[in-house]
Amino acid sequence: MKRKSWMALLLVTVLVSGLVIAGLQRLLVPKYMGQVVEGAFIQEYYNETTDHDVIFLGDCEVYENISPVVLFREFGVTSYIRGSAQQLISQSYYLLEETLKKETPRVVVFNVSAMQQYEQTNETYNRMTLDGMRWSSSKWNAIRASAMEDEHMIEYLFPILRFHSRWNQLEADDFRYYFHRNQVSHNGYYMRADIRPAGDFPAVRRLADYSFDGRAWEYLERMRGLCQSKGITFILMKAPSLYPVWHEQWDEQIVSYAEEHGLTYVNCIDAADEIGIDFAHDTYDGGLHMNVYGAEKMSRYLGPVLIAGGAEDRRGDGELSAVWEKKGLYYDNMKAAQEEEFARSGYLKQFKTEE
Repeated sequence: MKRKSWMALLLVTVLVSGLVIAGLQRLLVPKYMGQVVEGAFIQEYYNETTDHDVIFLGDCEVYENISPVVLFREFGVTSYIRGSAQQLISQSYYLLEETLKKETPRVVVFNVSAMQQYEQTNETYNRMTLDGMRWSSSKWNAIRASAMEDEHMIEYLFPILRFHSRWNQLEADDFRYYFHRNQVSHNGYYMRADIRPAGDFPAVRRLADYSFDGRAWEYLERMRGLCQSKGITFILMKAPSLYPVWHEQWDEQIVSYAEEHGLTYVNCIDAADEIGIDFAHDTYDGGLHMNVYGAEKMSRYLGPVLIAGGAEDRRGDGELSAVWEKKGLYYDNMKAAQEEEFARSGYLKQFKTEE
């Protein structure tokens, strides 16, 4: 009996300790519900209850520049943006691999800006992508491919090891969103209705070598091959960002790759006039990214491209339309609230940084 009592006590101790550690970890891990909501985007995908004809992959140039709600309203195209801040091409590949275990879209769109930077320079960006992924072989391999030298797998397995010192940085949101988190994106789209016209940018610096890293080419080819094996149309895109500069030499390499493999490549910088982008109105950060007005124009431009690639008009599906009607209501309410606040204050309080 003594041995059984000792074993029972040990088991209870282990269980209680595990629950305490899990509870502390849940508290200490960033919630991304305040100023920096981008860290919540990857995780929100798992809340989806319907499939998508189009999946977008890439960095801020996709999640800030395309409106899935407009794509559905005007073309009947169902889409999701699996984007994240400074998403590396290796991460895009493994996010695609993971997504294809859940659904098979008709079209995958990859924003090529990630070709210029293969390795991560800031752990925060890795965390904003990788922490949101559910555990699978895809997440494991994504971490292995993109972790910086001072990052360790065990800290991804047990985030408390990474964030244990954050106790003195806890904010009200850490407690408010302890059990649940609000939805902050619109199928991966980051809405901004504020306006900051494009201005002057630093002088363009010439590079010693404009060649993309061979490992970036490898992952681009793996994405293309994976889509081909599933019968998915693979489209390349460059968002209409004015800065950082997209060098002509980089563009020539993408054009050549697209021609070699019979892919559609949409350079939205060159097409900015055709899209109707007004850089005095359609950007919220001086020309780096589109605001909601620019994103809606981008979506109207891309709609026919996606339809040509195999996406269908699914507005005739009553059940699906009901789902997207709710998404549209949430979208309209946020847009109206942001427009009212910007008209009244000249800025959006949630995203205002200290100067």
